[in-house]
Amino acid sequence: MRRSWLPVGLLWLGYTVLLIALTKYVAILPAQWAEEAQVVDEAFILLMYLGSPVMALVLAVMTWGIIGWRSDGADREDGPNQQNNRVLVTTWLVITSALAIGVLINPGFVGLAEIRGEPSSDYVIGIQAAQFFWEITYPNGETALDELVVPAEKRVRYDVSSVDVLHSFWIPAFRVKIDAVPGVPTQVYTTATAEGTSDDDVNLRVQCAELCGAGHAAMAMPVRVVSDAEFNEYIESLGGSE
Repeated sequence: MRRSWLPVGLLWLGYTVLLIALTKYVAILPAQWAEEAQVVDEAFILLMYLGSPVMALVLAVMTWGIIGWRSDGADREDGPNQQNNRVLVTTWLVITSALAIGVLINPGFVGLAEIRGEPSSDYVIGIQAAQFFWEITYPNGETALDELVVPAEKRVRYDVSSVDVLHSFWIPAFRVKIDAVPGVPTQVYTTATAEGTSDDDVNLRVQCAELCGAGHAAMAMPVRVVSDAEFNEYIESLGGSE
């Protein structure tokens, strides 16, 4: 049994290096369109780095189990009972507990504080969810159902609500998500960093992220990020289009 630790250890080391390299050099996350997206992505990558050795250990044991203990037609018997190693168990408990507490603090509490930021905004936009569409209410009171337009480089507060069932307001390109709860207003903040439309990136859209009925998958709305001047021109034009 002890001889199995060497190949498992070597496999674990190799898998760890491979997973860390993949995390570092392979881009798996979509483009960032908001300051909050950077915070979320950094937390995600950190967790991937921390999880790489754990995943590598699982893969190493599985690999060696396939190679070293494959069936060759011989009769197999149960091995002798294995006694727990108190030192190993205690060390494992201490290390994993320390890692869990560390992750809880950062990116947990620290990341949440960065995403929430200061409770102030340049604009307030109302988001009302209903089966199966979104109604947008802009600062001047005008409403829209076809798209969400937000200004670049401005901090926006979204006041989210629902008129029927539980929904979830999510903009993948911004990495922010908040539940839309009937009778319980919720809020989330974003600061878009560049101008663009859903034609530039499919993740520039409002998407319901909570199963809300038969039309849930189609409950989406394009997002258009424009300059501050264009944003004000747009919301003023909504009143003139009636």
